Amino acid sequence: MYRRRWLLADQLGPHFLDDPDQPVLLVEIRELFRRRPMHRQKAHLILSALRHRAAELGDRALLLRTGTFREALAQVAEPVEVCHPHSRAALRFARSVPELTVLPPRGFITSRADFAGWADRPRRGPLRVADFYRYAKRRHDILTAPAGAAGPGRRPRAEGRDASAVSPPPPPIVEDDIDAEVRRDLDRWAADGVRFVGRDGPRRHPATHAEAQARLTHFLTHRLPGYGRYADVMSGDDPVFAHSVLSSSFNLGLLHPEPAVRAAEQAWRDGTAPRTAVEPFVRGLLGWREFLWQLYWYFEPQFRGANWLAATEPLPEWFAELDADAVEARCLADVLGAVRDQAWTHHTPRLLVLGNYALQRGWRPTELADWFQRCFVDGTDWVMNATVIGMSQYADLARLDTRPYAVDGTDIDEISDYCAGCRYAPEQALGELACPYTGGFESFLHRNRGRLVGDPRLAAELARRDEPEHREAVLAQEEKRGSTPP
Repeated sequence: MYRRRWLLADQLGPHFLDDPDQPVLLVEIRELFRRRPMHRQKAHLILSALRHRAAELGDRALLLRTGTFREALAQVAEPVEVCHPHSRAALRFARSVPELTVLPPRGFITSRADFAGWADRPRRGPLRVADFYRYAKRRHDILTAPAGAAGPGRRPRAEGRDASAVSPPPPPIVEDDIDAEVRRDLDRWAADGVRFVGRDGPRRHPATHAEAQARLTHFLTHRLPGYGRYADVMSGDDPVFAHSVLSSSFNLGLLHPEPAVRAAEQAWRDGTAPRTAVEPFVRGLLGWREFLWQLYWYFEPQFRGANWLAATEPLPEWFAELDADAVEARCLADVLGAVRDQAWTHHTPRLLVLGNYALQRGWRPTELADWFQRCFVDGTDWVMNATVIGMSQYADLARLDTRPYAVDGTDIDEISDYCAGCRYAPEQALGELACPYTGGFESFLHRNRGRLVGDPRLAAELARRDEPEHREAVLAQEEKRGSTPP
């Protein structure tokens, strides 16, 4: 007798099934959307992906809409199994259900046992993503060929092109009857008191494996060659540049990372993309994404609570509600508006604009992590726990990064076009034109000087800004600004 495979909402790709005849369980729980405000477009994507998977599987799938998961499982006659959930809460629940078999994790490249073997090695020192990435490349034999081995005589395409300007647009997302049904349901839920943040809009992200694979193929063909040059660039004119915008597809389980990594490596070997473009893309999946997943399970749950910089200010309402119109600083207004309108930005605006501002203002890291998880289509606990709390807000006793991810307005100016159209001057820390990021950075350094003087870079930054009168003026200015929209 088959066990029915329960596919969770982040386990929707073909690699979460083994047998073409195995029956499947899918469950919708409306109350999960009531517990805390989620971005409207994220809620739409989750429900659309669940319902599209049920439609693909046809008679094999049992889609239940119940008050709790336990109620749903009670309606299933045959034994049920589930792949290892991707959150501690879901795993605790799965293990509490009698007769529910929990299978090993899927959707990642490195096994938990391999990571533990690497992390527990003698004299390992702090766990760093760069060290893990080197290990993972060797372990999985990815990008290990010597320099010059990229194909038989073909030259990689030049990097110095505008990846977004010359490439055709990606395959469009075409909404269907399932999306229309989801939108009607969400409208009804909102009328019944379920609260969402952000704006509704046409679905922008894949809800099926086929849609995600088409987007991945387009990226590998047209955008990957420019990825190394444009991955960190921010622009108000083009928020995507060379990015694949497939993070939600990987986190929903629509795509498995290993075929994507192998395909990118093959592009380098074929000479269609330079290694300087392929390496950062592979590092993001094989290194960074895998590292975050493994850290989530390797460390105990109190990983969330260290808060070394003692940031205690609550998230202000304008930020929590995505009120970009209240903001005059062009970079923050544009990025917060992108979250409001699209539920997505790439990694640089997340770190340098959103996370950097929160760090400078001393906002609570756990509140910020929760905000990222609710407001981004790719937001998950295992990602945001480490990237926001550990990396962006430096609140985990340096387990993830060696210094706070704080910069001033001149750094934002170097890699973006935002400052040219802004009322603030990125080089000024004081006065009417003072950039809130530049003044905020100085204030952050002075408030935390006792904790930061051990870092050579930050100690040098402090020394350059340590004239007493200037220091006190900046501190007074930024204390007055506080968490009001800049």
